[in-house]
Amino acid sequence: MTPTLRVMLLIDADNVSADVIEQAVQRTMDEYGAIHVRRAYCNAEMAVNRQGLFKQLSVRPMVNLSAGKNSTDIALAVDAIDLVIAERPDVVVLVSSDSDFAPLVSRLREKGCRVCGIGQQGKTGDETVGIYDTFIDLAHHSAKPAARTTAAKKVAAKVPAVKTGRAKSTTAPAKKAATKTAARKTTRAAVEPQPVQQPVSEAAEFILAAAPALRSGKDVPLNDVAKALRTAGLLSKSGSSLKLFDKLTAEFAVLQHPDRIRWTGASAS
Repeated sequence: MTPTLRVMLLIDADNVSADVIEQAVQRTMDEYGAIHVRRAYCNAEMAVNRQGLFKQLSVRPMVNLSAGKNSTDIALAVDAIDLVIAERPDVVVLVSSDSDFAPLVSRLREKGCRVCGIGQQGKTGDETVGIYDTFIDLAHHSAKPAARTTAAKKVAAKVPAVKTGRAKSTTAPAKKAATKTAARKTTRAAVEPQPVQQPVSEAAEFILAAAPALRSGKDVPLNDVAKALRTAGLLSKSGSSLKLFDKLTAEFAVLQHPDRIRWTGASAS
């Protein structure tokens, strides 16, 4: 009988989205059958926002109260060395798209561990993939659109019953008046031009969900939006928000001096 490998899963929760964390735990379980250490490193706000997820996945949140640059990465790296010495794992799975962990990966490998990486698709550079023994890129999937669809179905299911109840109590004159009103509305709609609704891209939906202040269509400080995107795991710590929005010029306008950004789709919604 093959002995079970001791597996340690360390998650940079400030760097990847919630659903990627969930996928990473499942992938690791499928691969090794057990995870002996499960820890997620994040700031206090992220720990509060994802406490339900961490509880569901039996992941221990390691809250970093320092606000300095890369402070969460440093906390993860220090803890990883301590854990490897104390727990002697066979495999360390590091969930992050950050290439800054290259020295840590090399040190863990020197300690006799196999080091596997899991990152978020679209955030992981080629230099990150090459430092691990194996690396998996997982796509980020938003659960919000599905939730809205489910809610819409529930509302739609109740509408026929309400309409049927009203129809029984409607008198003949009222029915004629309603018919005339409907006819006038139809004629007016045919004559008056209707505003064209511009579709919102999936990337824009993610950004608006992370930075809801943009939905107003007003100018928002670019630095505030960049912080919100990093908190949501949509932008890496070293990632440039300007480069991101350069790819979305049809939906976002960057205004400089001072640096601000506006969602141009607000006028069409």
